[in-house]
Amino acid sequence: MSKDNAAISTGAEFHPQSAQQRIVTKGGPDGEAPRIGREDDKKKAQPKKPTTQNITTILQYLDEYECVVAPMVFTLLAFFTRFWRIGLSPIVTWDEAHFGKFGSHYIKREFYFDVHPPLGKMLVGLSGYLAGYNGSFEFKSGDTYPPEVNYTFMRVFNASFGALCIPLAYYTARELNFRRPAVWLVTLMVLFENSYATISRFILLDSMLLFFTFTTVLCWARFHRLQNQSFTPEWWLWVALTGVSIGCVCSVKWVGLFCTALVGLYTIEDLWNKFGDLRMPKVELARHLLARIIGFIFIPMAVYMFSFWLHFLVLSNSGPGDAQMSSLFQANLQGSELNQSPLEIAYGSRATLKNMGYGGGLLHSHVQTYPEGSTQQQVTCYHHKDANNDWFFFPNRSEPEHNHEDPLKFVADKDVIRLIHTQTGRNLHSHSVSAPVSKSDNEVSCYGNITVGDDKDHWTVEVVSDVASSDRSKIRTLTTAFRLKHTSLGCYLRAGNVNLPQWGFKQIEVTCTKKNNPRDVYTHWNIESHWNEKLPPGDPGSYKAPFFNSFIHLNVAMMTSNNALVPDPDKQDDLASKFWQWPILHVGLRMCSWDNQSKAHLTQLLVKYFLLGNPIVYWGSTASLVVFTLLLAWYVIRWQRGYDELKPSDIDQIHYAGVYPVIGWFLHYVPFIAMARVTYVHHYYPALYFAILVFGFVTDHFTQRLSRNVKWSIFGVLYAVIIGLFILFRAITFGMVGPSDQWKHLGWFSTWRISN
Repeated sequence: MSKDNAAISTGAEFHPQSAQQRIVTKGGPDGEAPRIGREDDKKKAQPKKPTTQNITTILQYLDEYECVVAPMVFTLLAFFTRFWRIGLSPIVTWDEAHFGKFGSHYIKREFYFDVHPPLGKMLVGLSGYLAGYNGSFEFKSGDTYPPEVNYTFMRVFNASFGALCIPLAYYTARELNFRRPAVWLVTLMVLFENSYATISRFILLDSMLLFFTFTTVLCWARFHRLQNQSFTPEWWLWVALTGVSIGCVCSVKWVGLFCTALVGLYTIEDLWNKFGDLRMPKVELARHLLARIIGFIFIPMAVYMFSFWLHFLVLSNSGPGDAQMSSLFQANLQGSELNQSPLEIAYGSRATLKNMGYGGGLLHSHVQTYPEGSTQQQVTCYHHKDANNDWFFFPNRSEPEHNHEDPLKFVADKDVIRLIHTQTGRNLHSHSVSAPVSKSDNEVSCYGNITVGDDKDHWTVEVVSDVASSDRSKIRTLTTAFRLKHTSLGCYLRAGNVNLPQWGFKQIEVTCTKKNNPRDVYTHWNIESHWNEKLPPGDPGSYKAPFFNSFIHLNVAMMTSNNALVPDPDKQDDLASKFWQWPILHVGLRMCSWDNQSKAHLTQLLVKYFLLGNPIVYWGSTASLVVFTLLLAWYVIRWQRGYDELKPSDIDQIHYAGVYPVIGWFLHYVPFIAMARVTYVHHYYPALYFAILVFGFVTDHFTQRLSRNVKWSIFGVLYAVIIGLFILFRAITFGMVGPSDQWKHLGWFSTWRISN
């Protein structure tokens, strides 16, 4: 390929003679959208005024207004496929048990904890609020919705996000310069994808995740089309919208970070090309850099943080997720028991110790022992509140034995103390035995009792700070941060974000680290709950937790809990699946019980839903990834051999409408190969959208030189197969009532467990 026809990129400055214009001015003979690359779509979208000369039939009229009429028709069909019989099943289905319950917490304003960011769950709560739901239903899996829960409205609210993905897919395909038949193909593949339609019909986060994934891709594609209109109002609008979309998709699930990576890679290439354009003034290059920092970093971060600010604002009452947060944060929740704790810690006090590292839990022990090492009683950090988190403060063994009748003596900085586990009576202990996971640290265990033990039960209190006072003569509930130094070994009590294996119940490992790093917050502890009948209650709630600290703390806790979602080798999860099964549609997922009748109401027939994709959509999109790879290799080899068959506009089209969707698929799929966590078929759905875009590109590319009749015949067959298979498998989407054997004909493979 000659130098004049070299591949073009986003970043080079526009010049009339530059090949980067990638403008093909002639439209197709079949009324297809012309390849106009950089031309402002507003001009294209505004139809010409109808005249008697060029509008003689209804078909001509529809052809002229196709960019308006077609997405309207597709959207109406989308709402039908997502809403039809949506309230048929009155049963709490699959993960509605989780996300419906989270919505209840927002309505009751109770603080809870989950591994996902809050935006999607706040929208679930909003749907319940608009439905008049009071938050009292427990959303237990398999339970029947009571009359006061308008679950149909809540499902319709969620399904609306799934339905709106269809016009987004249509306009994204147009922005990627696909011809009209390919635009319709992409739209129909999203519209009649059974798994998309099915999962959108329930109170889940997936429809919202897909919606914001689609908006991000659309905004990115539109922003790319406006490269030669930099710094215009429309350009700034799409920069901002791209940033907002990135922030929203990341605020629903962290899978949105893969969308962020796609836009990030594009931006890096874009700026690199601009950097290499020596004709671009340095001031203009700096403006481009600043615009992208604002649009693609600051705006997404602001949206993401704003969702957590709303989360904290709404959830103002104490709830089941309190223990995941810092003690100061909990003290400011209405109804929190921490507000009743005495302020100063005395010997004989019973208390819980909270690790102050981000995502830290409560110091905890239980009767189970380590399977190796000392085989003594386990010590962990645990995020849920129970009696195994309680410890007594006792003097060390060289001091007189503690007597409850003696005058109060307060714990102070540099005091040497013992901590006794209230439930088992054993001492917090460490010794020169390697920790079970962090081998460079010493193991921490519980050993002995009040009378039996040694100096390895002794810990020296080292006060780090106190947000309420500079006086270190006392340890105060909530406000004092302190470290516990092992008096004999010189190591420090630490709880990082390392989870123990299953024998430790996936709880956080507690060790005694040999590194003396006063800034290591995972060696910092504070008193969270405190009981001593001799002391009056204090008012620790007057000390506020900074928002940013709470924001970071919650995100680290989410990450830690997410990492703990690994398959349990002792349990079989029939719903889980492997990454290799998704692209080939090897398995589906039963979303509810496969019994014929409800266990709660024996006269009520269960409605069954099976999460399975449209075979042609899955197999066609997966095959297109292989075909595109071969196509790209073919052109690269021919380019190396000096063939000059592609125009710059063709290369640009392959680059941005083909390569980038493949990258999007790669980013959304490959991480699940490396993930140790348990995975399900719905984890593939964002990646599937990028594979659909690749399928649209491949069919568009290979049919571009065919005659109109042949081209429309090929696409017509594809349309018919897509729609036909959706209709064939409609029962798994709209609900199967009665014995599942009547749908045995849909079980093409034994792994499609549609029938019993």
